[in-house]
Amino acid sequence: MAKTPTPGKSLLRALGSWFHTLRQRIASAAERAGLRELKKLRWQNFLLLIAAGCINAVGVTMFLAPVNLYDSGISGTSMLLWQVTPETYTLSLFLIILNVPLFLFGLKKQGWCFTAYSIWAVMVYSTASYVITDILPVDVSVASPFAGQDLLLCAIFGGLVSGAGSGLTIRLGGAIDGMEVLGVTFAKGLGLTVGTFVMIYNVILYLIIGVIFNSWILPLYSIVTYFVGNKTIDFIVEGLDKAKSVMIVTMEEDAICQALSEEFGRGITQLQGKGYFSGADKCVIYFVVNRFQIPKVKNLVTEIDPKAFITVTEISDVMGTSVKQK
Repeated sequence: MAKTPTPGKSLLRALGSWFHTLRQRIASAAERAGLRELKKLRWQNFLLLIAAGCINAVGVTMFLAPVNLYDSGISGTSMLLWQVTPETYTLSLFLIILNVPLFLFGLKKQGWCFTAYSIWAVMVYSTASYVITDILPVDVSVASPFAGQDLLLCAIFGGLVSGAGSGLTIRLGGAIDGMEVLGVTFAKGLGLTVGTFVMIYNVILYLIIGVIFNSWILPLYSIVTYFVGNKTIDFIVEGLDKAKSVMIVTMEEDAICQALSEEFGRGITQLQGKGYFSGADKCVIYFVVNRFQIPKVKNLVTEIDPKAFITVTEISDVMGTSVKQK
């Protein structure tokens, strides 16, 4: 004779079924929102981004700010606002309120991982700046602790150190300045490269600084900082603002092309190739991305085909369009 389920067991089964359905719905909603990408976040990157943010803060607060030189992009804008507003408004405050909204604005285009890494880097940069300027027993109000009031040394080493922090942030999959996100978002629509977009912004920024302070010496030295910083980032991430062409030699072309298309939603070119020594037929996939997307492409391809041969080449210019699928 079959046992009649007790009310307690029936309730547990109902609750279990309800919880399972709820979990499935949450997972489905998270997948639609792109939150599954957050599983790719690495705690090691967050630790290294602490170093990157601190390095950037040292370059800005110990070399540039003491002698009234300016960084580029949103960082430079924050420094300007810091100097022309009351003392209660700190550099750290402007770094957060100007950068974080820009990264959130670029969330859909850049992805959750990039946004999470970037916001974390900015928070570290902001906190480290506050610690250096307001807590540590070091005077950074009138001169650099390392280079004194030598404008040339401060411009060169300020750009070098802050550029190293920015470059390391990019290598780890994020960015420490929201202006580059705007460049990636709007430059193509304006017929500009990302670098040109950022450069135009910085030129306008330095012109404003010159007009406000009625002096062109500091803006000119700040331009030196800008170019030194760019070259430093070039060295660390192998290219500041130029598009990257990726060539992938693989025998898993269908799976890789499908994954790339789903992830980036743009056209992919397939070329037929043949291994010289093995004689095996292979496919060469040609794909163009921006520099923020390089780590994502590498991870995606190696997950599918660990033996894939991947090359990344800097592109000086891009003409034509890539077919968008989403």
